[in-house]
Order: sequence, then C-alpha cells, then structure tokens
Amino acid sequence: MADESIDLGTIRRVDAGYEARLTRHLDHDVDAVWAMLTEPDRFVDWLAPGTMELKQGGAAKLNFTDSGIVIDSKVSAIDPPRLLEYSWSGPGEPLRPVRWQVASEAGGSRLTLTLKVPADEDVARSAAGWEAHLEMLLAAIEGVPIKFPFERFKSTRADYQAMVAKL
Repeated sequence: MADESIDLGTIRRVDAGYEARLTRHLDHDVDAVWAMLTEPDRFVDWLAPGTMELKQGGAAKLNFTDSGIVIDSKVSAIDPPRLLEYSWSGPGEPLRPVRWQVASEAGGSRLTLTLKVPADEDVARSAAGWEAHLEMLLAAIEGVPIKFPFERFKSTRADYQAMVAKL
C-alpha cells in the first residue's frame, strides 16, 4: 500500500475553470491498477457500482446510491492499460473530465488523476472527494476495501481550499 503521508495534489487555474492533479505510487503493476479502474467488480470496492465500456464513446455509468449522484457519461479517451478518460457528469451537466494515467515505475506503478472543474464549482470539494476515493482504491487493491473516509475528505478539503485561495 502507498505511504499514508502522501502530499496533496496540485490545483491550477485553466481557461474554463480549474485543473487538479493527484498522483500516487502503488506497489502493484500497471495491469492490476488498470483492473481497479476499469472492471466493475473491482471499481465497486472503491468508487461506485456501475459499468464502463472500454472503447472511445463507450458508456461510463456510475451510481453513487448513498449520495444520489448518477454519472452517465461517455469514454472520451482510452489507451489500455495506460489511459482512461470520461466526464464526471450526468446528462445536461457541464463536462468535468476525469483522466486516469497509469505508468510503470520502480516497484510498481504511478497513477495520475487529472480532473477539470468548471470555474463556478468548488474544486476543493472535488479534489478532496477524489483524495478520499484514492485512499479507498489503495485499500481495495490490497484486498481490504474501506468505507468513504469522511475525515480524510474534510481535512483535505480544508487544505485544498487554502490552496485555491492563493491562486
């Protein structure tokens, strides 16, 4: 499992809003990480129930039953097992691209998540939510799935809010 004292990601302003980038080292090879991102019986343990059609334009559907959030999107970029992108949006909502990149590195792989958020949305909340889900992914890939870590979400949201305030 990756180090729990990992630094936060970065947030920067982009044309239409914000871009956050979170990177983790995982002690697992690219194929194991790719499976966590793309196989419904694996991503249910750290993200949500759903389906992912692994082709350009394929459906990307996730149902967060606890919060009522439903993602009904399309795969906008794919290059297995290195790249997967879809929008973190439902029909009629603004695009919020989520881009996963997986690369081999010594002792495992590097997972980079890049998300874009419209200017009128709370990028700190989005980044903190993804921080929590990455913690869930790190536990799930080790075979010990955990519930959404609200304490991690709250603490990293405050840290990201401070980061955004300096932009």
